[in-house]
Amino acid sequence: MQSTAKIDLFGLNLLNAETGTALTALLDAPRRMSAAFVNAHTINVAAGNDAYASTLTAADLLLPDGSGLQLAAKLTGRRFEENLNGTDLFVPLCRAAAARGLSIYLLGARPGVAEAAAERAVTLAPGLRIAGTAHGYFGPEEEDAVIQRINRSGADILLVALGVPQQDLWIAKHRARLVPRLAMGVGAQFDFWSGRVARAPLGWRRAGCEWLWRLMLEPRRLFMRYVLGNPIFVARAAKHAVLWRLARVDGAGAAKRGIDIVVAGGALLALAPLFLLLSAAIKADSPGPVLFSQIRVGRDGKPFRIFKFRSMYRDAAARQAALLAQSDREGLCFKAKQDPRITRVGRLLRRGSLDELPQILNVLRGEMSIVGPRPALPQEVAAYPARAHRRLAVRPGITGLWQVSGRADIGFEKMIDMDIAYAETRSPLLDLILIALTFRAVLTGRGAY
Repeated sequence: MQSTAKIDLFGLNLLNAETGTALTALLDAPRRMSAAFVNAHTINVAAGNDAYASTLTAADLLLPDGSGLQLAAKLTGRRFEENLNGTDLFVPLCRAAAARGLSIYLLGARPGVAEAAAERAVTLAPGLRIAGTAHGYFGPEEEDAVIQRINRSGADILLVALGVPQQDLWIAKHRARLVPRLAMGVGAQFDFWSGRVARAPLGWRRAGCEWLWRLMLEPRRLFMRYVLGNPIFVARAAKHAVLWRLARVDGAGAAKRGIDIVVAGGALLALAPLFLLLSAAIKADSPGPVLFSQIRVGRDGKPFRIFKFRSMYRDAAARQAALLAQSDREGLCFKAKQDPRITRVGRLLRRGSLDELPQILNVLRGEMSIVGPRPALPQEVAAYPARAHRRLAVRPGITGLWQVSGRADIGFEKMIDMDIAYAETRSPLLDLILIALTFRAVLTGRGAY
């Protein structure tokens, strides 16, 4: 069996692989093993259930399930190759099992659901052998009989759908007595594949919003898990990212990154309603996407994609060359107070610097900082005088010395002086002062256009 890459999150070693590699890890192990899916909900449950947390830690293989785990990984500067959620993995698992001649036993869900899911599995994975099925409505006094039926069936794979945390606790409690080579908790998998619960449309799933679809279908049952649980998970992910990064950097760098994650994470939660309102206003004002992205130059000259709320018409880039002579700023960086490419909503966004808010995502991804020099365009950096490259020694920021001192009213040469001074004297205290001064700069609107 080939070695598999892992990503450590919340003290758990999660598989970092594509579907094919994950199936090999699950089905070709040389020994009996247990596996579990880990998502935002399981992390929240484990935080308050020591037995469950220990069970996850002891599992042989943990699979990252959902956009929450992707977010948590990105906050630490890493990413999972694939979202290995249980529902999407069901059919590939069944087909891989059929190809290997392995049989499956389905345990859990309401009476009749496991049977319906098994029938669908055989249709989608021709040649698959179903060793048996049983519902999950059994008491402790029936556990011995359930285990005996599973073992007598000769099943190679046991899928357990008893919900979180019951399914993983049940597997851990009885793993030594269970004969199947793989035992894995699968949550609501049977409900989806039996047809009892409708899955979210593909677009919702690709956008990472399947949780919202499920909430709409079962609001009473899932309110606590998603409406209250998701913000709690984001806070846990931010805290984990801070601690993870602090363990890997020293001194002022650690403090600065800590400030970045705390401020950006808190702002993302607090400003979510404003994000929705601004998105609606942008769409209503002019055709085009809500977000604008562009390649900028970051620390040490490394390029990255910056995000902003769109404040210009869609043909703005094509019209810039004709407007260069109208720049109101001296030097390389083009800025015009009466730029005709800016939309009506865009002017309001720029006046309050609201167009910069999506850069919170760049901060969380580690490409930017809350405080630092503004990220320049590649063509601007290519034309820099030698001394200006010194401003690339630190991560670019959403705010900084020139922003709180006048923004676009400040010429290029003076901006470079300020950025170099910041790069050479930066400290956590200076960052906090500049963050505080930014609020004043936003309220006055000086130099914002």
